Amino acid sequence: MPVFQKEIRLATRGRCDVVDITRDVAGIVAASGIETGVVNVSGVGSTLGITTLEFEPGCVADLKRALDQIAPPNPHYAHNARWGDQNGYAHLRSALVGTARSYPVASGKIAIGTWQQIVLCDFDDRSRQREVVVTVVGEQSRM
Repeated sequence: MPVFQKEIRLATRGRCDVVDITRDVAGIVAASGIETGVVNVSGVGSTLGITTLEFEPGCVADLKRALDQIAPPNPHYAHNARWGDQNGYAHLRSALVGTARSYPVASGKIAIGTWQQIVLCDFDDRSRQREVVVTVVGEQSRM
């Protein structure tokens, strides 16, 4: 079974920066030549998340507000006390959202909804250079 893997590298602003990476992932799926299978999108790091949402300002603001309620950015985390930093909330958000997602590939495209975008969420307390590993596995067309 063919496997195709490529990385996306991008700069983020941190503090719950949400970046739409759908086009990048779609481009990798198209380049893979795989018609039917699965694409796995995996962020490298423990202070980021990969998920889907409708990438529009209201939905992004709602996600940020929900995460602020669940894991507020404050200094009261055991991680901060242990390591002397201030990003304990970022690690918790990453664990809750998850760093990887898989999506079906059908007819050579990601099988997601019209209003469903794949996003990287940078939860850290500073800007970062981020890496996302995209792996496509499946069957190629037999032309």
